[in-house]
Amino acid sequence: MKIGKDLQADINIIPLVDVVLVILIIFMITAPLLTSGIEVELPKTKDFPITQKETQPVKITVTKEGNIKLYGEEISLEVLSRWAEEARKKDLAKEIQIEADKDCPYGVVAKVLSELKKAGFSELGLLTQSEH
Repeated sequence: MKIGKDLQADINIIPLVDVVLVILIIFMITAPLLTSGIEVELPKTKDFPITQKETQPVKITVTKEGNIKLYGEEISLEVLSRWAEEARKKDLAKEIQIEADKDCPYGVVAKVLSELKKAGFSELGLLTQSEH
């Protein structure tokens, strides 16, 4: 006759899955906040002097309205052209990434690409967002 039942030790992983999902949701909410950076008011200049060689790709942004931004500062196409020529002459920037809004005027992106090619940049990239 058996006095006790055979006890089987199972690990209950449902609370662990709940905790992992909560942590995942927290990371998904806070991750975009971390990339925004600190907002500071920079002094105004007409040109962007380059003092040291860029090790990371330089990012040029074209907004939905068609505005061009370099290092987060709005600039004109002429200033971009002068900056590109100076950066290429001094060999201070190798790769340039263009981050254009999906609804921005295509002509602005084409002009930015044209100015950069005219200055002699060959490593140009258009940033996209993964669909997944």
